[in-house]
Amino acid sequence: MNANEARLARNTALAVCALVGLRLAAAAWTPLTFDEAYYWMWSKSLAGGYYDHPPMVAVVIRLGTMIAGDTPFGVRLVSIVLALPMSWAIYRAAEILFGGQRIAASATILLNVTLMAAVGTLIVTPDAPLLVASSFLLYALAKVLESGRGAWWLAVGASAGLALLSKYTALFFGPAILIWLASVPKLRRWFLSLWLYLGGLVAAGLFAPVILWNADHHWVSFIKQMGRARIEDFRPTYIAELIPTQFAFATPLIFILGVMGLYALYLRRAGAMAARVLINSMFWTIVVYFTWHALHARVEANWFAPVYPAFAVAAAVAAIQVQWAPREQRMIDFCRRWAAPTGVVMFALLIVQANTGVLSGYRRDATVRSVGVGWRELAGEIEAARVRTGASCVLAPDYGTTGWLAFYLPKGTCVAQQGQRIRWVNMSEPSPAQLSGRLLYVHEVEQEMPAALRDNFAHVETVGEARRMRGPLVIETYALDLLEGAKGDVLDRSPPPELQ
Repeated sequence: MNANEARLARNTALAVCALVGLRLAAAAWTPLTFDEAYYWMWSKSLAGGYYDHPPMVAVVIRLGTMIAGDTPFGVRLVSIVLALPMSWAIYRAAEILFGGQRIAASATILLNVTLMAAVGTLIVTPDAPLLVASSFLLYALAKVLESGRGAWWLAVGASAGLALLSKYTALFFGPAILIWLASVPKLRRWFLSLWLYLGGLVAAGLFAPVILWNADHHWVSFIKQMGRARIEDFRPTYIAELIPTQFAFATPLIFILGVMGLYALYLRRAGAMAARVLINSMFWTIVVYFTWHALHARVEANWFAPVYPAFAVAAAVAAIQVQWAPREQRMIDFCRRWAAPTGVVMFALLIVQANTGVLSGYRRDATVRSVGVGWRELAGEIEAARVRTGASCVLAPDYGTTGWLAFYLPKGTCVAQQGQRIRWVNMSEPSPAQLSGRLLYVHEVEQEMPAALRDNFAHVETVGEARRMRGPLVIETYALDLLEGAKGDVLDRSPPPELQ
């Protein structure tokens, strides 16, 4: 490595560290989303699987809270810091596949300034560890190509296994790898190599706890996730959401670079065949599936997270390696120059808006319900009502409210979701003594108490209301209902819809 290359690598590392520092500051300021609070509850009872997802997100949160405590910063700490190894992996993958450190540095920075990576590592969901594992999978496959050594298939298997422990979407990496091997003549020899299958065994071994957990719970998690889009539910209107949401999540300038890069790879204007096919297979296999899915059900923007490492490399190819016509080159130069500043500004504005609402004049926006602004103050009011009424446990109608209550109420407070008990199968239930006393049921005033729950108690009384605020905006108003004299089991243990 010459002096210029060393300087470029050092500057890239410093830029990534600065971006990580920005996310850490935002993590300390921004209250938890309801999903994060829910996953935080998972982290208190680690298991091989959960109703919604595999266990990696719970492990990541557990590690962070062991270091920094049960705070929003602690919950997010490890997820954010994982961007450092993610960046190293994508740097090395791009360098190997397309040669040179300029393209490696560009891919690394472009990935980090997308909202998918910036918000996706700040807000801890299964997509955070999935992004990291996807980057290492791309790196391991690049090493298979570069070295020709079969032992690298073990690293491929380990990366794929960790991706599977993060989210079931990683199952599509299997077909993507097979398409890559089948499409490149010189790589077909691996089908006859024991190393390829040993790598598969490594991935399966890492994923085994999830399989065993599902086997013990009627395969409920697999059924839930793999039954999202049914063929009979044909709703093509969801297709219209795909490009606008990814335009925002990638940030506009990086989206343009990525699309141009994929176009250049299709035209064979950069890289060797094996590198081009690898990026395309890792990108299009998942994208094609989600396009089909969008014909039948909504596809959330964050579901595309595992394609972003490949997309960032394609964007870097467009920005650095391809020679464009003059008009196109001017657009590429503009995008390359302003992509990183635009991504940072978009991230900063999003964090300011989520926490204050000032950019929309304190009106409602897309972040207002999911980010727990105002919950600390709201929890104080709920706790005062619980103490005043002598309630021994707090009940909630949904997992998000349950998670927020558990996180923001005093430690040790009995909190439970009244229904959907499959979500909490790994966790200890409230004791009979806690459920036999007075109970405080917290729900949005617009949501009426289910008749079955009301009829199960001798006395039901609304003892107050509490508002969640963001500045002058009332986000939600909660009714606080006191329940006394349970006539039967307080918790609804009906099986989930997947098992009915």
